[in-house]
Amino acid sequence: MTNENLKGIHHVTAMTDNAMRNYEFMTEVVGMRLVKKTVNQDDIQTYHTFFADDEGSPGTDMTFFDFPNNPKGSKGTNSISRTGLRVPNDAALEYYLNRFEENGVTHSGIQELFGKKVLPFEESDGQRYQLFSDENNEGVAPGKPWKNGPVPEDKAVYGLGPIEITVSYYDDFKKVLQEVYGMKPVLEEDNVILLDVGEGGNGGQVILRKDEGTEGRQGYGEVHHVSFRVEDHAALAAWEDKYRKMGIGNSGLVDRFYFEALYARVGHILIELSTDGPGFMGDEPYETLGESLALPPFLEPKRAQIEAAIRPFDTTRSK
Repeated sequence: MTNENLKGIHHVTAMTDNAMRNYEFMTEVVGMRLVKKTVNQDDIQTYHTFFADDEGSPGTDMTFFDFPNNPKGSKGTNSISRTGLRVPNDAALEYYLNRFEENGVTHSGIQELFGKKVLPFEESDGQRYQLFSDENNEGVAPGKPWKNGPVPEDKAVYGLGPIEITVSYYDDFKKVLQEVYGMKPVLEEDNVILLDVGEGGNGGQVILRKDEGTEGRQGYGEVHHVSFRVEDHAALAAWEDKYRKMGIGNSGLVDRFYFEALYARVGHILIELSTDGPGFMGDEPYETLGESLALPPFLEPKRAQIEAAIRPFDTTRSK
């Protein structure tokens, strides 16, 4: 029997206006490890960078498309409005608060959300994040903090936290998340609900908000899609079958080399399901993850063409 249940969050993919600046922000300020520097497989002249925990574990990846001529996105409803990142405890939030002050990062101070301590902050292109303290957290296990990163291991970001989605059609979307994706309500307040995915906790939650205001527009500084974890190929194939039976349009199975994927659009929100494996360690050694341009085997014959088209930037850290 195939276990097709979602296991938690797999990754979030956002859009940046500058891959180099984004790399410096995510590594030097946020303290996440670049585990893969590759290209967008659907637009091979543009970068796709993956920031994660020490080993690129599923559930820890924040990834970015760098579309050179992409316009700036605009905030608004019917969008994935904020990405969560996990830190070990409340003390780590205090550490990051000071770190953001020192680095001139826009933030909103430490707050409380659904009984958890959080620290909302923004990248300079407007991308919105939120650190979640894992103090007293249970559920999906975290990843491993970056051993050689600039943030002490006992404070560092080590996984993705709750993903915030804002829509105008709140009741309909909530129904889909529960009935199609099997998410379970944890807490509901006025026009906002916290839902568990898989084992739940900070590594497996969605915050759904209602907003009937102005619609957001895709562009840099905005999120492109969210992905949820499934165990393996058989589980993903079962989801493709489920979508077909429910009449939900989808991409069909897509082999991304580092994982397999299946995409479906729910209203305005692109939802991907991704397998936990094979992962990011297969084509580069642990010591030099993310330091050179990695291409899946089917793109390797086009390496010269790709390297001529993209703007090179140095991500070497091992000296």
